Amino acid sequence: MKYLLLCLITFVVIISCKEGDELEKKIANINIDINIERFDLLFANTTPEKLPELKKAYPFMFSEKYKDSFWIAKIADTLQVALFDAVDNEFQDFNKTELEVESLFNHLKYYFPEINPPRIITTTSNVDYRNRVIITDTIAIVALDTYLGSEHEFYGNIPKYISENLKKEQVTVDLAEAYAKRYIYQSHKKTLLDEMIYFGKQLYFKDVVIPFKTEAERIGYSQEQLDWAIANESYIWRYFVERELLFSTDSKLLGRFINPAPFSKFYLEEIDADSPGRLGQYIGWQIVRAYMAQNKLALKDMLITSAEDIFNNSKFKPRK
Repeated sequence: MKYLLLCLITFVVIISCKEGDELEKKIANINIDINIERFDLLFANTTPEKLPELKKAYPFMFSEKYKDSFWIAKIADTLQVALFDAVDNEFQDFNKTELEVESLFNHLKYYFPEINPPRIITTTSNVDYRNRVIITDTIAIVALDTYLGSEHEFYGNIPKYISENLKKEQVTVDLAEAYAKRYIYQSHKKTLLDEMIYFGKQLYFKDVVIPFKTEAERIGYSQEQLDWAIANESYIWRYFVERELLFSTDSKLLGRFINPAPFSKFYLEEIDADSPGRLGQYIGWQIVRAYMAQNKLALKDMLITSAEDIFNNSKFKPRK
């Protein structure tokens, strides 16, 4: 079953590429084997007698300020049991997620040969959706209770523009984003354009390392939201240029066009209600794509190129 799924993911990647068929075949042949450690299951099923053994295997998952009695009580806590059950139900079949993660690390290894795949460990986090993925040089921790599906009852008090991405299809996307942040260097982010290019780099990084995910998944839009952004790309760009927003240092612009939000704020009633949030990120993505199409630059080098150089040498023209 796992072999068939790997073939399917490889097939999707290959047919989605026009000029990169051979490259994707080469990347697939790197064939990194990822074994995701289900700490969430181990913890849920441990006993007072087995707890010392689990703590020895995963010392970094247990804060020393809590005694064993705290962890034993947590295992039996009603809320924790509900979280364990929800995760177990949603992730009964983990093969597709695991194979997507393997494909991600095949791509990372190709573009960053020095990288060593970390131990990937799943846990629950009391639905701490702001920290869905945490990575270090040797460990990546994924909180599976933040990927239960956008309509899950646990997410009832979370704004919809956030909860719509709390689904298992986004696990690999969030891992890719975490690695993008480690490799991107931008000396300063003072203007709206600086922020746009920074997030454009993140999204282009995802283009390269998770080509098997859809464009909508990479940016965290629904397909309808992405279609809206594409259809209105020229208008969005004209709005930024005519109002001289690109080089503005007004911090309010981040809330309007960069940060997660239910919609972008043009302050135009006929536009705002239909628009997705983060349209500044979307335009930054298109600028970086245009730059990479014009300049044969290695991914590593682009990630440390200044926003000014990228913008000035992108020859970006929005779709009409």
